[in-house]
Amino acid sequence: MSALLPQTGPDVPVVRFAPSPNGLLHLGHARSALLNARFAERNGGTYLLRIEDIDRERSRPAFETAIYDDLRWLGLSWPEPVRRQSDRFEIYGQALGELGKLGLIYPAFLSRAEIRSRVAAAEAGGTTWPRDPDGAPLYPGTERDMPDAQRAARIASGAPFAWRLDMARALQGIEQPLTWREAGEEDGNGAPHTADPSAWGDVILARRDTPASYHLSVVLDDHDQKITDVIRGQDLFAATSIHRLLQEVLGLRAPVYRHHRLVVDETGRKLSKSDADTALAALREDGCTPATVARLAGIDADLEPFASAV
Repeated sequence: MSALLPQTGPDVPVVRFAPSPNGLLHLGHARSALLNARFAERNGGTYLLRIEDIDRERSRPAFETAIYDDLRWLGLSWPEPVRRQSDRFEIYGQALGELGKLGLIYPAFLSRAEIRSRVAAAEAGGTTWPRDPDGAPLYPGTERDMPDAQRAARIASGAPFAWRLDMARALQGIEQPLTWREAGEEDGNGAPHTADPSAWGDVILARRDTPASYHLSVVLDDHDQKITDVIRGQDLFAATSIHRLLQEVLGLRAPVYRHHRLVVDETGRKLSKSDADTALAALREDGCTPATVARLAGIDADLEPFASAV
């Protein structure tokens, strides 16, 4: 496989907190932001903020401003300028083109509703439909071998489509087993963990109205920003398998991964941006201090070191 970007190794740890500006930050975000900052502070590293606003339909400037306000209130700082994914559409397009040259992507025209209908019909007939680690039905793959002329005609007609990764072909060129280094939240060098990208099927890497999926954009940005340690929630643990495959295919650097436990509500459900009662802005208005928020987020430490972390 060919390398898309040059390989260079950073001398110090580099971490990032990368929220999406599609809602207000909550306690779960505070936990991730503070863990990243503490890791950087304790290891003499760099703490970066990245705005993952690739979903232009849901991203809002007001939410981005709120992110800055909440993080500064927590005592965090970061180098400027802040990386914004909406400024990197051309880079993501180049990577998608590279995957196209390798023959690893194809246009898929089935809508979400059509996929749901096919899955429902199959299951009604007694077929057990495979699902990805998040519980979503796998794409049926019916368009994977569509003739080139038919594909070109569909695209020329203006039919909406998504670019999907041909998982089987991508795995053919990868030395097995594919692994990543999984470490503790704040210490350890990490032990090998076996990746299983095939569990996700032919994932979407771009749509006509969105130049890259989260999976594609995050590995490109982590490589370009020389991220050494990805500290993020346990809900993204399984998705790391896709990220490791894309890193191998595109010749990108693989960081150490540190998936931390989630902050959950009283029912055990992970927090959502729609949960106004856990929004940092609401907690601040109710009189909570940054130290109280840190404790609520499961961070057992004085906040003072964070202010000078970067």
